[in-house]
Amino acid sequence: MSAKKMAAKMDTDLTVDLGSVTMRNPVLTASGCFGWGREYSQYYPLNQLGGVCAKAVTVSPRDGNSVPRVTEVTAGMLNAIGLANPGIAEVLNSELPWLAAQDVCVWVNIAGAALEEYCQLAEAVADTQLADVLELNVSCPNVKQGGLAFGTDPAVLKRLVRAVRERVNTPLFVKLSPNVTDIRPLAEAAVEAGADGLTLVNTLRGMAVDVKARQPVLSTVHGGLSGPAIKPVALSMVYQTAKTVDVPIVGCGGITSGSDALEFFMVGAGAVQVGTANFTDPWAGPRIVREIEEWMLQEGVRSLDEIRGIAL
Repeated sequence: MSAKKMAAKMDTDLTVDLGSVTMRNPVLTASGCFGWGREYSQYYPLNQLGGVCAKAVTVSPRDGNSVPRVTEVTAGMLNAIGLANPGIAEVLNSELPWLAAQDVCVWVNIAGAALEEYCQLAEAVADTQLADVLELNVSCPNVKQGGLAFGTDPAVLKRLVRAVRERVNTPLFVKLSPNVTDIRPLAEAAVEAGADGLTLVNTLRGMAVDVKARQPVLSTVHGGLSGPAIKPVALSMVYQTAKTVDVPIVGCGGITSGSDALEFFMVGAGAVQVGTANFTDPWAGPRIVREIEEWMLQEGVRSLDEIRGIAL
């Protein structure tokens, strides 16, 4: 490497500030695609990432849906895992302390079937002081509102976020569902209720059919579509949201390369979450960090602040 490039490399800064949350680089894992990081830590130190967003946790243990609950589709995958997890007690006893010791920004995704469950989970995690960020999974069905997802009704979403905000001081990000006509009213509702930031987006609703068996592939019929197929949708929603609200945004959906991540930064995202790519490339996260830095060196960009929102 030339002396000029060496000097540029020394000055390149990948640090990002998401409000009160600072990370060494802008690449996180996406909830549900990385477990709690134990398996992936066999491949590389987790502190090569900006952060780890852990698998969603619920109040009680969940086995999830019956199989088959995952299938490949064109340019992505469908999953209907059903939030399988060991429950909050085991997470607080084993998983969260382990992850908090890995020298990486810790995001804990929480999911409930009622407002009270979200509050209970948020308080339990916040009390440990081991999580840097709480991420609300609002794509869950609200059992007290006829089964509709919390994230599809601005009024319901606002009540949920406000209730959690009143209980905890931990930075609070809301992961919004793309399965709505217009993402902007939901983003505004979350911010007005006290969200510190937003994650966009969760999976799209989809299905696949086994032609030979002449029936749906997934046991649940429908599942969540993720992977490269949804990147254009996610980008559009980040763009719309960044022009509507003034809080940090984390882009998520189909990111498999540094170039993908840069697209999200240019439409207003402050960081990105990498999900499905981890299944095909265990080193996806560190590789994307490296690709972002290499692009910055080539383009003479010293900080991501120089390009954030440049395409708005």
